[in-house]
Amino acid sequence: MAGGWSHDGAVQEQIDASTEDEVKRVRSKLTGGKSLEHCEECGEPIPEARRKAIVGVRLCVDCQTELDKQDAEKGGFNRRGSKDSQLR
Repeated sequence: MAGGWSHDGAVQEQIDASTEDEVKRVRSKLTGGKSLEHCEECGEPIPEARRKAIVGVRLCVDCQTELDKQDAEKGGFNRRGSKDSQLR
């Protein structure tokens, strides 16, 4: 069902595009390769258990926690201009 000037399936196309964008974003953050023995940011040793648990780990727990906190603060926005994103 289309509404206004949009064509049939436009809403589903928008949902699919948003989902695809988010999957690409998350995949770009995946690590790979050999884990580092020392943190890329602060130089502190990365515990062996963490290196085994996360393939390609590059940050210690403290630096990763700070990075995750910064990412959460940024939040996301729907660049396609949904009504919900405009109400923030």
